[in-house]
Amino acid sequence: MTQLSLDIDKTLQQLTHANRFVIALSGGLDSIVLTTLVKQWCHENDKSCIAVHVHHGLSANADHWVDVVKNFCHQIELQCVIEHVQLDLNNGDSIEQQARQKRYQALSQHIGDNDVLLTGQHADDQLETFLLALKRGSGPKGLSSMPQCAPFGKGFIVRPLLQVARSELEAYAQSQKLKWIEDESNDDERYDRNFLRHRIVPELKMRWPSIASSVERSAQLCAEQESLLDELLSDRLENAINADGSLSIAPLVAISDLMRNRLIRMWFEQLGKLMPSAKQLSLIWQEVALAKEDANPILNVVDCQVRRFSNKLYLVERGEDLTQWTYQITLNEPVQLPDDLGCLCLEKCGSGGSLSLNEEQLAGLTVTFDPEGLSAKPVGRQHSRKLKKLFQEYQVPSWLRRRTPIILFEGKVVAVVGLFVDQAFSGQECDVVWYKTTQFVQEL
Repeated sequence: MTQLSLDIDKTLQQLTHANRFVIALSGGLDSIVLTTLVKQWCHENDKSCIAVHVHHGLSANADHWVDVVKNFCHQIELQCVIEHVQLDLNNGDSIEQQARQKRYQALSQHIGDNDVLLTGQHADDQLETFLLALKRGSGPKGLSSMPQCAPFGKGFIVRPLLQVARSELEAYAQSQKLKWIEDESNDDERYDRNFLRHRIVPELKMRWPSIASSVERSAQLCAEQESLLDELLSDRLENAINADGSLSIAPLVAISDLMRNRLIRMWFEQLGKLMPSAKQLSLIWQEVALAKEDANPILNVVDCQVRRFSNKLYLVERGEDLTQWTYQITLNEPVQLPDDLGCLCLEKCGSGGSLSLNEEQLAGLTVTFDPEGLSAKPVGRQHSRKLKKLFQEYQVPSWLRRRTPIILFEGKVVAVVGLFVDQAFSGQECDVVWYKTTQFVQEL
């Protein structure tokens, strides 16, 4: 057994509690070596594993790489899943960053409860990641670089090769006569990582041969300091975070800027969002949290928006404009809503419902998300009010007011789902149920 096999065995023996191993297989040197070793270990230890290859479509050779990966997996008798993702090359974001986000999103779909995602990043990758963070002016969080083990989806992500040099992987691959893909984009020095890989890292290694292991130690020390800070501030964060995931502003007022910024970063991390920059942290506090009381502040950050409502901060996904969307709703026929909002179903109750509708009304119901110009008279009210005022009264955040389904009959509000039924349509014969999870949509 080689030293590399022994190292993999040592790592995986600590993960025997895992239900299944999912290997991120790009087809490059590191992932080919990792897949070979993990498949062998799983076979010897009666553990389940699969490989997942993500097709980004960025290279003219991407389809060929799929064939290479499939053939390799066929040879070692390993199940292989191909995931296709699409990148928006015109949205201004870094292609590298987009590709990374899409890749991990695709991989996360295969991580069930207590599954482990295995990726092939090695010591040279860690050195490059550390230098990139240094170039960006990152603090200890960024300089922690890639953790060897971290939560991921419903399971964990583990990087078994993080202390192994690329040269060791090459030696093993050659000794086993393994073949791997060489991505031509890895030679393009317009990308910062490639510039470091080809120009800077070789010079550093020539001068300081142990630079990679030194950087790994520094990254680990930074990670330990981050963990300590999280531990010390966890009670403060818990007291500031609400059941709906929002962050109360009041507890952040009387503390230092340093502590406040740290708590906001921890909040972002807890919700699985990319870290805000120092400038964005300042804007979150000054222009969102401290905006005028009657303002509706919005700050776009990398992968979401920061909003304020009822003296709380919210991280909100950027949603589609649903103003023009409308659909007819029929008794006992689920209507799938746009933009992953789940589905609606008008159900016959006989008793215990909230609606009373005759045959003509049942045949003419539509659902919309546009409250503009609409009024309603909720059950128990003396007068009608504009939906805009009713949303305010019912404490609906501004960004949800055009993402809440409204049931109409001939332009009249029958119900605002989840809030109220109009008095003219109240009764106990029917109910409109909003199933907000896509899982239930599939079950219906």
